[in-house]
Amino acid sequence: MSPERFVLVDDNDSDNFFHGIALKKAGFTGEVRVFERPEEALQFLLDDQISRSTCLLLDINMPQMSGFDLARALQGGLHPRQPLQVFMVSSSDWEEDRQRAASIPIVDHYVCKPFTVADVQAAMARQAELERRA
Repeated sequence: MSPERFVLVDDNDSDNFFHGIALKKAGFTGEVRVFERPEEALQFLLDDQISRSTCLLLDINMPQMSGFDLARALQGGLHPRQPLQVFMVSSSDWEEDRQRAASIPIVDHYVCKPFTVADVQAAMARQAELERRA
């Protein structure tokens, strides 16, 4: 089984569009939620508490609240009821950004943009494994 939902949090319309295409090409048929404002994504995720198996893609560089800020806020208030994978997705391949992401316990993966079909397939396979363990 693969995740039931992908949540994309990125202020860039083009990135959201291309990530949506990658999801479709990889055969993902579940729910896709797109948030261009991280504050709205934070509220949704805290209210939902991961009621469905979810892969969350967080862009690092967004105005007002970065992906790092969002991940830290989720770390303190999120109590997932279903399996969750959190991906930091960025155009940056800087080691400093990778280390910063790794220092946030809720973050599982760091991926350079774009999130490709192969990335989606790997995420779906890992999510299936998480669900088998749950």
